[in-house]
Amino acid sequence: MKMIKGSGVFLFAVLLLLLAGCIDNPSNQSASGGGSETESEAPEVEEGEEVVSIGYSGPLSGPAAYYGERTLNGLKLAVDEINNNGGFEIEDQTYKFNLVSLDDKYLPNETAANAKRLIQENNTPVIFSPHSGGIKAMQVFNEQENFLIGAYTSEPAVTAEGNTLTVRVPPSYDGYLEPFTSYAMENHGMKLAALPTASQYGKDWTEAIVPYWKEQGGEVVYNSSIDFSKDTDFFTLVTNALKEDPDVLFIGGPSEPTAKVAKQARELGFQGGFMVMDQAKLDEMEAVTGSYEALEGSVGVLPLANSEYPGTPAFIEKYKEEHDEVPGSEAGYHYVALNILMEAMKAAGSVDDPKAIRSHIQDGLDALPEEKEVYTIEEVGKDGGFATDLSIAAVENGEIVTIEVND
Repeated sequence: MKMIKGSGVFLFAVLLLLLAGCIDNPSNQSASGGGSETESEAPEVEEGEEVVSIGYSGPLSGPAAYYGERTLNGLKLAVDEINNNGGFEIEDQTYKFNLVSLDDKYLPNETAANAKRLIQENNTPVIFSPHSGGIKAMQVFNEQENFLIGAYTSEPAVTAEGNTLTVRVPPSYDGYLEPFTSYAMENHGMKLAALPTASQYGKDWTEAIVPYWKEQGGEVVYNSSIDFSKDTDFFTLVTNALKEDPDVLFIGGPSEPTAKVAKQARELGFQGGFMVMDQAKLDEMEAVTGSYEALEGSVGVLPLANSEYPGTPAFIEKYKEEHDEVPGSEAGYHYVALNILMEAMKAAGSVDDPKAIRSHIQDGLDALPEEKEVYTIEEVGKDGGFATDLSIAAVENGEIVTIEVND
């Protein structure tokens, strides 16, 4: 009896410690001050070489995990390539990159917490984030804390508000409004049902496309959203949208759950077209649906595998060797962005002055070797947005076809 009582007291004590957060517990750590750090090997350095840390905060768990991993993979590939080639030099000093990545579960408050941790613990002059909510959360204090944001989002607002230490990597989505709408209306009809992701990015995209659709004479018969962090079965949501008899479904978010929405719509009898937000990629969606048949009539961004930039073929081969899959634009743009950042540091003569690095981004673009041009980026605008030609595609007769975009 004494042994039983003693065991009970011990278990009760352990329970109290767990509740108090005194026992090392990953979930407690994540909830109280930033996400868990991913495993990444620090670079091997020789005598005289120095290390500069680059930060990353993105969704590495939950429904957007694949999206986050692909963005991070692009950075990792560039970092490994640079370090394995001996790093880079500034005024006879050799540097190598250390990529420190934290999981924010696609939650802006976690992104902000992660950024503060990266600054305090790793002194990162640059932090990359692949979602607008997290980017906007960091913009509240990044100028005061003096770090540059590598913003992987097509949300124009992140550069429109004058943050001097933000660089937007992909094209702004407002350039897609006209070609997406024209294709959908000409090929499918005038009635639109909106069912995008419930993230800030999804809300902003919807607030842009809905009035534009109406301005072109279209009708919006349904306007709702899907919280991919909570909803896993979309039957009711899709059914409600299809009750309004739309010609086009506006969908989007991470590729995998977006593909499931499209697939379920087809299973429920929808025969119209899909207008796919630029975060979701048609080739990645096809991997989920099993064929392009379910995506017939879709319009979206051109997959990287179908693009023809100078450095695209070599990058795709390197990525496939490393990850056994074809990369998408998330990986491609991050790979290019890190190489541009390195060239900007060299031009600025500094690895730890974010303002100087930002002021030399155009020099970084100009110095980028052609073989690194997975995407060709001509310039960085005054607002901090990279200028890249829009690449549009549609699924016709079970194949990806390029759609010309009028400048």
